[in-house]
Amino acid sequence: MGTPSMAPIERRALHEDLADQLRRAIIHGELRPGAKISEKVLCEQFGVSRTPIREALKILSTEGLVQLMQNRGASVTDVTWEDLQDAFPVMGALEALAGELACANATDAQIERAKVLQARMVSMFKKGDLKGYFRVNEEIHQLILDAAGNAMLPRLMRTVSLQVRRARYMANLSTERWQQATEEHEEILAAWVARDSQRLGQLLKQHLANKLMALEKNFA
Repeated sequence: MGTPSMAPIERRALHEDLADQLRRAIIHGELRPGAKISEKVLCEQFGVSRTPIREALKILSTEGLVQLMQNRGASVTDVTWEDLQDAFPVMGALEALAGELACANATDAQIERAKVLQARMVSMFKKGDLKGYFRVNEEIHQLILDAAGNAMLPRLMRTVSLQVRRARYMANLSTERWQQATEEHEEILAAWVARDSQRLGQLLKQHLANKLMALEKNFA
């Protein structure tokens, strides 16, 4: 019997894995805005040489998460109120488009999955589990994006979504806003189940606008 013809298995580059871990630390606020990033410390922490660390930092620099300074190393970029005022309307418009497309293109299985995630997110809210809530929240928004079925949208959303996610973790989410956001997601789900593309697009855009309003006092 002959050997079957197979394409070689692609292995993910080390610097991409490092970039993922550092990106997560920045978004979740473990590496705060303005914090210096020591290549030496990262080498010791991850048990790698400087080369993949530097490549990872270059990736994060292109995403606007890290600032590389000649002869001064790297630091986490600041998030300003002006940045958020620019980012949120763009993100809202892209999410609205994703919602409209998801109404047309989603499978029944994807909508059923949204119902499961929504129930899980409400449970996290009732338990006061903010990290768990954020995690499921991201799954819901990613599900809408996946269901849209447009390959260009994730590329357009990637950089701006990183800044939006950072701001969310940095802000002090009030109980009132958390309650409001949970209720907004109930409306988002209802519009998607009804495949009402216009309403879902409007709700997603307003959801981002409300989030920006809630963040304003944190950056006053």
